Amino acid sequence: MKLLVQIHPDDNVAVAPLAITAGTRDDSGVVLGEIPAGHKAALRAIAAGEPVVKYGFPIGIATEAIAAGAQVHSHNLRTGLAEDTQLKYEPNRSSSESGGSVPHFMGYRRPDGRAATRNEIWIVNTVACVNVPSQRIADLAAREFVVAGGLIDGIHAFTHPYGCSQLGDDLGHTRKILAGLVRHPNAAAVLILGLGCENNTLKSFLAEAGTLDPQRVRFFNAQEVQDEIEHGLAAMRELVDYASQFKREPIPASELVLGMKCGGSDGFSGITANPLVGRIAERLSAWGGTAVLTEVPEMFGAEAPLFNRCESAELFGEALAMVNGFKDYFRRHGEAVHENPSPGNKDGGITTLEEKSLGCIQKGGLAPVKQVVGYGDAARQQLGGLCLVEAPGNNGVSCTALAAAGAHEILFTTGRGTPLGVAVPTLKIASNHDLATRKPNWIDFDAGKLLEPEVSEDSVTDELMELILETASGKPARNEINGFREIAIWKQGVTL
Repeated sequence: MKLLVQIHPDDNVAVAPLAITAGTRDDSGVVLGEIPAGHKAALRAIAAGEPVVKYGFPIGIATEAIAAGAQVHSHNLRTGLAEDTQLKYEPNRSSSESGGSVPHFMGYRRPDGRAATRNEIWIVNTVACVNVPSQRIADLAAREFVVAGGLIDGIHAFTHPYGCSQLGDDLGHTRKILAGLVRHPNAAAVLILGLGCENNTLKSFLAEAGTLDPQRVRFFNAQEVQDEIEHGLAAMRELVDYASQFKREPIPASELVLGMKCGGSDGFSGITANPLVGRIAERLSAWGGTAVLTEVPEMFGAEAPLFNRCESAELFGEALAMVNGFKDYFRRHGEAVHENPSPGNKDGGITTLEEKSLGCIQKGGLAPVKQVVGYGDAARQQLGGLCLVEAPGNNGVSCTALAAAGAHEILFTTGRGTPLGVAVPTLKIASNHDLATRKPNWIDFDAGKLLEPEVSEDSVTDELMELILETASGKPARNEINGFREIAIWKQGVTL
């Protein structure tokens, strides 16, 4: 294994795959300082005020002179991020990976023609007041119909703390996300449970959800029935009868929608796991499938290489407006736009937001950006390509937004580890071998093997794609095995 990994030929820093002891000489004879694993070393002398370059783009400004071989981190590197993004559209139509022949997975075909990877029944409640009844109905129904009968893949309630005492955008966000879940094809059938006096009234919520198949969806307010548990179980029996008609059948992988997410990133994320997921995005896009990317604050500083892949100037303008709108959101709350990376990110070797962002966007590979959609909106599957979704970087909130956008699975890269899972299979991809070894109950795939010189990118990409297709065909992700299934909704404003 090399002492240092240089990602791009224009970079003036490189990453240490393993911890380096001070005094070690690199291949060119430069004496290195003490460099923790995943952290950066200067490849040459860098003057104070000079840009530090990684991924071929500046990740910040040197705050002091940095000797060749010295560690580059928070003590000598600061962000150069601007308050607003000023960018000219310069289309970059770099060719992405060829998709090759389109494989198939064993999925479900819904009456409206959409594909699904799970045949589940979901309970979506309009307000937190009925969280406990929702979960009770799900638990009792699962015991009766899943464990005993095995007719469907699972029954799950997605509880949350909202739906009442909310105003404006907050109430709108709650409705949009929950409506997106109701429409998700992985839910063969849905029970919507309301209370009866909440701001998110059943009537207004159903209007947000749009036209619903009455065979597939049941709904009622708990205040309007004598026993909401028994009433809910009666509805579930009808929904189980409906859902049990669906059987797995071969479906082209071009119909998959994959969400791309990173959380608890480290210095290896932008070298191993994120580029690996990016190659999956390229392959899927070449087949005509859809890759969904979010975490808008982790696009700050990386807009040029990402947005210049937009297919039109109009789409480029939408992406730029999304980023600058997010910066306005930060400023309205008195927060600096560069208030990132997290302490865990820094411990793992990431110094500035630009560095984090340039690593984050690797998950899109070179796939063309074909759509930009708002928070809670669905990706337009007929467009394919890369879809950018408005949502913050928070793991739970952004993963829920990816699910509401229609993602069948989420490819979640991580260098630090997390047990998180949302409404859809959430495959955890470790950026380093140590994490994959320490937390096998969390991690689905080890991308750390890409640091080994004898391992080819193509073989690891093929291996991950095989796992994606197996998961789409019913193999449970770790989060499903562990029962880690939850949602989180973006809250911005006042609670009454």
